[in-house]
Amino acid sequence: MSIIQKALVAGVLSLAPHIAFAHVTLERQEANAGASYKGVLRVGHGCDGAPTTSLSVEIPDHVVAVKPMPKAGWTLAVQEGNYAAPVTLHGRKLEAGVRRITWSGGKLADGEYDEFVFAGQIAVAAPAGQLWFPVVQTCEKGENRWTEVPPPGQSARGLKSPAAALRILASSSAPQAAAQGPIRMEQAWSRATPGGSKIGAGYLRITNTGSTPDRLVSGTSDASERVEIHDMSVTDGVMKMRPLAEGIAIAPGQTVELRPGSLHIMFVGLKAPLTAGAGFNVTLDFEKAGKITMPFVIQPIGAGAPGSTKPAEPEMDHSSHHPGHK
Repeated sequence: MSIIQKALVAGVLSLAPHIAFAHVTLERQEANAGASYKGVLRVGHGCDGAPTTSLSVEIPDHVVAVKPMPKAGWTLAVQEGNYAAPVTLHGRKLEAGVRRITWSGGKLADGEYDEFVFAGQIAVAAPAGQLWFPVVQTCEKGENRWTEVPPPGQSARGLKSPAAALRILASSSAPQAAAQGPIRMEQAWSRATPGGSKIGAGYLRITNTGSTPDRLVSGTSDASERVEIHDMSVTDGVMKMRPLAEGIAIAPGQTVELRPGSLHIMFVGLKAPLTAGAGFNVTLDFEKAGKITMPFVIQPIGAGAPGSTKPAEPEMDHSSHHPGHK
């Protein structure tokens, strides 16, 4: 190897630490929906040579029950706020939590490396793809704002100051159940939709374990503009669908199953196509039990309920009933 080649190699090696930590990044950059997550933010340099004195990170939607790790020599502060949609975790409904963490008052020299840690839970309904953690790094002189996020469907390549990224993998199964009072819901699922579709459908089992009747009257979802309750029937070989303005009555001790070709929930005005392996939250409102939030998992087009060995039931094309949402 020539003297010039050796000098080039040495130069590249000397820059390696700066290249590896050019941005504030997460050490673990993949996680499953529904899994616990330990976030380690890696800081490898200051602001144009100035020491870092504060680091603030925004917690994105679908990352819940977050707890920051205290850091010796630094002051810890959190800002709480509402989640975009309630999340059910270990049988409890969570509507708010930590949305921003700030470590301040310390001093990390430009030539030193350190880590800032938090722990939390990835919601079952977290969609497969990237979640972004915008970070503001404040120094004795100036600051670095690692806050750029690419448009949906585009790569972060080329961004000068990208936010820290976490890739969410699909949840492997639906949660067992969600309950409030005598109303119990289980096996909530939907089917993937073709690109461009604005209508989806959802299915689940609802059981009334109490001694008085109740009624499912309405719902909301973080995946669609509105939720409707429908029934489907076959008359003379023709499938017909009708909205149930009064909802679905659930007698004491009764289990009502919403399934393809029968009672079901419609998601009207989808904000994005439903993608197999991902999930989303649905909040159903009952006359007596109140609002209950349940994560729905998304099965492939034409598939049946998660874990079912029964043949998949057909699903009606809903678009003709909602011409404004084809």
